[in-house]
Amino acid sequence: MQTSFISFAAQGDKAIDNAQVSTSTEQSGAAKDGAQQQPGGFQQYSGLIMIVVLIAVFYFLLIRPQQKKQKQMREFREALKEGDHVVTAGGIYGKITGVKDTTFIINIGDGVNIKVDKGSVYPSAADTQAAQAK
Repeated sequence: MQTSFISFAAQGDKAIDNAQVSTSTEQSGAAKDGAQQQPGGFQQYSGLIMIVVLIAVFYFLLIRPQQKKQKQMREFREALKEGDHVVTAGGIYGKITGVKDTTFIINIGDGVNIKVDKGSVYPSAADTQAAQAK
């Protein structure tokens, strides 16, 4: 009986030693992970940073120029007065004979007047060329 008890005790000691070795290995692995967590923190935010950069690029390349163009058209339409030559969105050339709050009265021929929305009026090519020549 003693031999079995001694062999059992020896096996228990080996198990304790193995447990201590595995615990120290886990601790050193945790220390290594702690050292690697600092660069990993940047990786956590790199996706967010990339999204912010893409939004900034879209803003400066697409949205901002479009807003400038819309502002120029709004200013152009506000500056139109009687006697200016314009083109409608439908391609009708004419001369402004009346200005209302949201519409223009445009003369497109001998005694033919049409009423169009201000949003559908663009500068005529002749006026654009004359403005560029000045």
